[in-house]
Amino acid sequence: MATVLMCRRLPRLSRVTAISTTTAKCGSSKSKKEKRDKPGAAKTGTQSGATIQLLKPQDYRVLYNPAAYAKGRAGSQQHGDRDSSQALGGTFTSPGTAQAPQTFPIASSQALSPVRNALPKPKSTLLEQTTLYKEEAGKEKREVHDSKEDPRTFQKGRPEYRALTCDSPEPAQPLSAEEGDWILQSVAGCEGNPGVLRDYFLKLSRLPAERRAALGSDARFSALCHRAVTAIRLFSTPDLIHILKACVPLAVPASHPLLNACEAEFCRRAWDMGLEQLLLVADCWRCLDRSVPSYLGILFSYANLHWKDLTLPQFVQLLYIVGEGRRSPADLAQKVESTILKHLDAFTLEELGAICLGLFKSLSGISEHVMRRIADRVSLQMEDMSTYALVNVLKMLRYTRMDHLPLMRELGRVIPARIPATNVQGIMHITLTYSSLHFFDEDVLAAVATSLPSKVSYCRSKDAAKFLWSFGCLDYEPPNEEEFYSCLIKQLHAKLHEFSKFPEHLLTALLGLAFVKRFPEELIDFALREEFVQKTRGSKYELNKDLFTLGRSVEIECPTYQGSHLTPQLCQEFTEMVSSFAEREIYVRPEIVEATFLLESMLGGPEYVKNHMILPHTRSSDLEVRLSTDGRPIPFNFKDPVAAKKLRDLGVNLTDDLMSQLIQGRAHNQSPTEVGSEARIPSQERGDTTVTPCLGGTLSVGATSQAEPKAGLWQPGEVRLALQVSNRNHFCYSSRRLLGLHCLKRRQLRLLGYAVVELPFWEWFPLLKRTRSEKLSYLHYKVFCPALLTRAA
Repeated sequence: MATVLMCRRLPRLSRVTAISTTTAKCGSSKSKKEKRDKPGAAKTGTQSGATIQLLKPQDYRVLYNPAAYAKGRAGSQQHGDRDSSQALGGTFTSPGTAQAPQTFPIASSQALSPVRNALPKPKSTLLEQTTLYKEEAGKEKREVHDSKEDPRTFQKGRPEYRALTCDSPEPAQPLSAEEGDWILQSVAGCEGNPGVLRDYFLKLSRLPAERRAALGSDARFSALCHRAVTAIRLFSTPDLIHILKACVPLAVPASHPLLNACEAEFCRRAWDMGLEQLLLVADCWRCLDRSVPSYLGILFSYANLHWKDLTLPQFVQLLYIVGEGRRSPADLAQKVESTILKHLDAFTLEELGAICLGLFKSLSGISEHVMRRIADRVSLQMEDMSTYALVNVLKMLRYTRMDHLPLMRELGRVIPARIPATNVQGIMHITLTYSSLHFFDEDVLAAVATSLPSKVSYCRSKDAAKFLWSFGCLDYEPPNEEEFYSCLIKQLHAKLHEFSKFPEHLLTALLGLAFVKRFPEELIDFALREEFVQKTRGSKYELNKDLFTLGRSVEIECPTYQGSHLTPQLCQEFTEMVSSFAEREIYVRPEIVEATFLLESMLGGPEYVKNHMILPHTRSSDLEVRLSTDGRPIPFNFKDPVAAKKLRDLGVNLTDDLMSQLIQGRAHNQSPTEVGSEARIPSQERGDTTVTPCLGGTLSVGATSQAEPKAGLWQPGEVRLALQVSNRNHFCYSSRRLLGLHCLKRRQLRLLGYAVVELPFWEWFPLLKRTRSEKLSYLHYKVFCPALLTRAA
């Protein structure tokens, strides 16, 4: 079974009709594809999912907010305004802090068409439209869920978790407002007795919610906190833990002086505490949204020294804390794996989900063996697993870049019926799993496409981008394609203000659209403006290849587009970057080297074949061959200008005698390479280089082996072949369905006049082990296909 590589992010673009904003649909509408091989696709089950209340968001927060995917959950209470994404080991990011980008004029709201020569004057800017959308949405309610409750569902499965978490096992007896006032009045006469202070905090934590909310501005409560800080070292460890637990329902701000004092004191006492107490305190910090990297460091060191004493619940809770702290202690990796295997059959399904989420959030590596064992168990019990826990397993499956056919088949059977009741972020992670693993299942994708339009207003910019990327990557246009793409493009416009902070999401979305031949003009114009390009240069992600692919694709597929373009200098820089990578990693792959050598032998020399990237922005190589319409090879690959002049008009007639000599003659001293499986191509690779065809058909920037300008011009009666030496990673898993980027490449090659000739891996790779004559016969058939020459003539 071939190893499937997960792509970090490869955006693709698509066709879309205009929805109050411009979408360019360049070229003719592509006919519906026939259903191709899809591994593991099964009919959806009859199990009905629970319904979730869907309300339009009041505003958007650029924060991580785990979804309420739990099976059968109808939507739970939102936990105030706290940012659930704040890591224990990180810093707080307040919502709405992303600065709105500069206002730019936009293109016409008409679709791009060949007859349009200029863009009409814009009536409003994209950002103005975004503001209007936010004002309208602000009148309605937000989809709600508790971002801390759902990840903690696993804690309800065993009574042992009660001692490890700050959640109360039973609701406490409410404290009346009168009693609360009496306590606050008593603070002035309290002389710092630790027991009395502890009791005051515990009692006040039982006040009704509205009374607790008012304590923050009450000077008497501030005085109580000050007394506790003064007496911090007088508290016993259990009393100090009680005070910290009380701070959770009291909603004490993460930066409060009381919490500063508590953290310092717990760090001082940590080595004298037990593991149960340490985990409980860590859980309190999590619920208080306080970053405590020093405390976590001590906790992990303590756990490492007492690893053999860890109980199963303590181990799971530790991994939960590891994930929430976004920290991965390297010295625990091996111990974590061995403990997972030790308790694998004893974990509940929710605990397995919590383990995977902790590993995923902390970016902890895990061996394929351990992940496969987890997937084995999940595939057998998937129907009994909550959707939230299942999504967490899928996240780790993606992260380990591992294919697991039984799990994916079972997922295709179970998940479609659950999608209507699943939160948008959960649906996004499910969809991203399929695209990352290159696994095509039409039932799942159709279910996603059907459910998404009614939920699209809850999509973050990241969610919308990943949906578009995933569908484009798998080259799938659902039955409701116009509705599906239109609502997502509209959501991109609504989230435009976020792209100045997260430029990668806009590029991801636009590339996902381009893969399926959709080019929203206004968004592309925005993305290719100098101001936005500069933001991408400052991103923590490498976005140059994405910009290059988008910019060149628009030039080729939208000749009437008159918006922003990449500068020639940038294109030259990107071409050289991609060419350098291709020379090191792509041109030298055995299957490509072998095909190049044999074609040179068959056609008459290296000047008849060129191993390069005709379209560098598509990041894969081509073997270019040129023929006259009567089938004669034409030399064009001249590295030496003198040789170019001598051989410019020289051709070779491929007679039967010549073929016999080629087949029976001695091979080059470089023996044919035997390759048993395809070369690994990381899904992050999106660029190869050398020569870029421009719209006029000429070759430009970055041609490293180009002899003279005329060598790139089309000659009358010339047929240009672009031979594609593909491998498994160009296709969906275990199928012959091309991925979106490679569909885009072939489409653009044809637009530029090339005849695309496939050397698919299922034909070429087995031949690498066969005789030279068999390989030459195969290549001769591919290059001199009569039907190809007839069409060209």
